[in-house]
Amino acid sequence: MAEEGTGGKSDETNPSESQTEQKNEENQTTAPKDMKAVVLTGFGGLKSVKIVKKPQPSVGEGEVLIRVKACGLNFLDVMVRQGVIDSPPKTPFILGFECAGEVEGVGEGVSDFKVGDRVAALTEYKAWAELTSVPAKYVYPLPPGMEFQDAAAMLMNYVVAYIILFDVGNLRSGQSVLVHSAGGGVGHAVSQLCKTVPEVTLIGTASKHKHDSIKESFTHLLDHSVDYVHEIKKISSEGVDIVLDCLYGDDANKGYSLIKPLGHYILYGSANIVTGETKSFFSVAKSWWQVDKVNPMKLFDENRSMSGFQLRHLLYQQGAHEYVRGVVNKVFKMWEDGQIKPVVDSTWAFEDVPEAMQKLHDRKNVGKITLDPSKEPKPKPKLQTKGSKEKDKEKEKDGKAAGETSVGENTNAEKENKQGDSSAPASAE
Repeated sequence: MAEEGTGGKSDETNPSESQTEQKNEENQTTAPKDMKAVVLTGFGGLKSVKIVKKPQPSVGEGEVLIRVKACGLNFLDVMVRQGVIDSPPKTPFILGFECAGEVEGVGEGVSDFKVGDRVAALTEYKAWAELTSVPAKYVYPLPPGMEFQDAAAMLMNYVVAYIILFDVGNLRSGQSVLVHSAGGGVGHAVSQLCKTVPEVTLIGTASKHKHDSIKESFTHLLDHSVDYVHEIKKISSEGVDIVLDCLYGDDANKGYSLIKPLGHYILYGSANIVTGETKSFFSVAKSWWQVDKVNPMKLFDENRSMSGFQLRHLLYQQGAHEYVRGVVNKVFKMWEDGQIKPVVDSTWAFEDVPEAMQKLHDRKNVGKITLDPSKEPKPKPKLQTKGSKEKDKEKEKDGKAAGETSVGENTNAEKENKQGDSSAPASAE
C-alpha cells in the first residue's frame, strides 16, 4: 500500500510541474520582442545617432502597425539631430518622418486598412524602425505597382512640392519659377510637377558638380555660389513669378527682390542655419539677422506676397490631415499616369545613417536618399588612432629586432656547425 501511496503522490506532482513549464513557455512567447531602430541619444553631431534594440510597439486604438520596408531621409532630420527645430522631443527617441511598408496590425476603430496592405505614412518621428505604429489618419494606401523605395522617395517631397507650387504659389501656364537646391528631392519634384503645366520657365540653383546630372530638368540652371540674382535679371529683367526658398538667410532677401508684381515668395525651409556638424548659435543668429524685416505696407505698395509652409505643423498641429490626404491622392494619381517619377540618389542601411546624413548635409545627393531596414551595412574600415599607429610602429620595431636576433642566432649556430662539420653545404651560410 505504501507503494500505491507513493505512486499517487508522484502522479499529483507531475501535472503541477508540467503546468509550471507551460506557464514559463507562455511567458517567453508573450514577452515583447525587440526591433532595430535609429535613435537620437542627444542633440549634436553624428555620434549621437545610434542603432539600438527597442521593444516592438503595440498597436493602439485608431492606429496602424507598419512593418517598415523603406524610409525617407530629409534635411529636416539633420536639423532635428542638431536640435535646431522648435519643440523637439526629449532624447532618446526614434528618428524619421516618413516610411513605407506593410500593415502588420490594425487597432480598434480602424476600418480603412487591413493586415497585408501596402502603405506609406507621414509620422511624427518614429519612422526609422523595423516597426512603427501610426495613427491611421496619417497612413496612405500605395497604388498598385509602386515600390516601397519609390513611395519613401516620393511621399514628403512631392506633397511639399505640390502644395507650394499649386495651392500656395498658384502656378499657371506661362509663369516662371525659381527653386533652390535644385538637385535635391524637392527640387526634382518641383521640376517634374512644373512640366505638367504648359510653358513654365523653371530656373534652378545648385552646386556646380550637380549640373550635368539635372540640367535637362530645368530651363536654366545656375551655380548658387555666383551672383544668381544678376544672372536671373539677364534672363528676365522683371524677375520671376514664384520663388521657392528652402535656404533662408540672405537668400530670402535675394528671393524677395526677384519677385514680379503679383508674384509669390514662399519659404519652406531654413537649411542655411545648418553649417557644421553640430548646432551653431552663430549661424542661427546670422540667418535671422540677415533677413530684412518686411513691412506689410511694402507688400501693399509693391503688389507682392510672402508665404511660409511647413508640412509637419500643417499636419500635426493644425489638423489638416484630410487636406494632406487629398494631396497625397493627387500625387499618387500623377505617378500612376506616368507624369512624375521619383529620383532616388542612394539607399542606405540603418547602420549607415550617419554617413547618409553627412552626404545630405554636404549637398552631394542628386535626388532622394532613402533607408532600407533590411539592407546589410557597409563593411567598416579599420580605424587607427594616433595611439594605435604608434603601438603598431613599436610592434613593427620589436618584430624587426626579434627577427634580427633570430637571424643572428641562426648564423652563429650555422658557424658553429660549419666549424664542427667541414662537410656542411655552402647553402647553409
